[in-house]
Amino acid sequence: MFAANEILVMAMLVSFIAIIFTGFPVAWALAGVSVVFSFIAILGSDWFGWNTYFLTDMRIFGIFVQRVYGQMSNWLLVALPMFIFMGLMLERSGVTEKLMSNFIQLFGRFRGGLALGVVLIGILLAASTGIVGASVVLLAMLSMPIMLQQGYNKGFASGVVCSAGTLGILIPPSIMLIIMADQMSVSVGNLFMGALLPGLMLGGIFLVYIVVAANLSKTLAPAPKDLPPVSFKLIANTLLAVVPPLLLILAVLGSIFLGLATPTEASGVGALGATLLAIANGRFSLALLKEVGMKTTLTTAFIFGIFLGATMFAVVMRQLGGDEFISGLLRSLPFPPGGIVLAILFIAFLAGFFLDWLEISLIMLPLVTPVVLALGFDPIWFIVLFAVTLQTSFLTPPVGFSLFYLKGVAPKEVTILDIYKGIIPFVLLQLLAVLLVFFVPGLVLWLPSQML
Repeated sequence: MFAANEILVMAMLVSFIAIIFTGFPVAWALAGVSVVFSFIAILGSDWFGWNTYFLTDMRIFGIFVQRVYGQMSNWLLVALPMFIFMGLMLERSGVTEKLMSNFIQLFGRFRGGLALGVVLIGILLAASTGIVGASVVLLAMLSMPIMLQQGYNKGFASGVVCSAGTLGILIPPSIMLIIMADQMSVSVGNLFMGALLPGLMLGGIFLVYIVVAANLSKTLAPAPKDLPPVSFKLIANTLLAVVPPLLLILAVLGSIFLGLATPTEASGVGALGATLLAIANGRFSLALLKEVGMKTTLTTAFIFGIFLGATMFAVVMRQLGGDEFISGLLRSLPFPPGGIVLAILFIAFLAGFFLDWLEISLIMLPLVTPVVLALGFDPIWFIVLFAVTLQTSFLTPPVGFSLFYLKGVAPKEVTILDIYKGIIPFVLLQLLAVLLVFFVPGLVLWLPSQML
């Protein structure tokens, strides 16, 4: 038999999920559900003598104010708008267009070569922008027409673009990792170092799959026959096109890994570097600065809105004893410690079909991490493992945002069914990466241990 507070915890979770399916804004849903269930718990405690754990009077609303103030005054979160600005400015700097042009000429002559170029550029964009929407849209606009013109399978081309664009959520500097580090009170630098090898490994898995698939199926990604031979000039131009984003990556991640700058300070370096690249390529203007500034503000406001709503939600859950309830449920599972972790990841994977990574990170991660730590697992390893799992949420319908980013800019002949079919093998490859990180913790823990 469930206690009153446990019934309220379950009803709160179900209510939030039900409201999300109505299309109501997530930030307001989180905050609204929190306020409503606070009143229900207080009135139930006063009128009916319910055991509502710690939530028994109006002091909960004072806690809301304290927690919200604590979040808004967090120096670490200053890095969010700076990294968003860096990604948006780099997107408009002209760097990606030069990369795509040279990569097409260099790699396009091989079977699957265009797809290889897309993934390689996706890795560079991931390490220098970290914004999935911008990466997917940019890669789609630059590469999809060319791949379809060269006879690529529409589903295969769609899967390549979507999966390459999602690498930005895992490879540092990642907005998701910054938020997770803040929520779990771990070092952003250590989390960045822990996620670097798994992120590069996932990109490498995509590259291997493209080579194998393109050579097994001659019609999947054929090689064009009208490209000029490789020349020293072409190789030199390609290398020169790679240098600017590499320098930006080294300036940002290198300063963090070497201890020369905090992530917040490094985000300022990245924003300045992206602006300088736009100036060097003749793309900078006051109108561009205003546009990037406005989009940065809107994106940051969206994230912080959900952030504050999730903070209120977490406060009420904890006051109702949700932590102990969830912990008890997980510990009651008939699995060993590793099996409990896999069960958590499976729930997160299923949640990714319906919720965005941000909601899952802010709601689910704080509830399950204490259980994982009590089982003796390393927090950096688990958070990176959780992040790799959440990356699939960008590709899984019906709420896979990368799919809709692509559909919005893809050529008209590419249908949503083509996109759904194309992402299936890439979702399976991401699940393979989850298993590799689970069974080989050194992929996450080796680099932080070496840097320390």
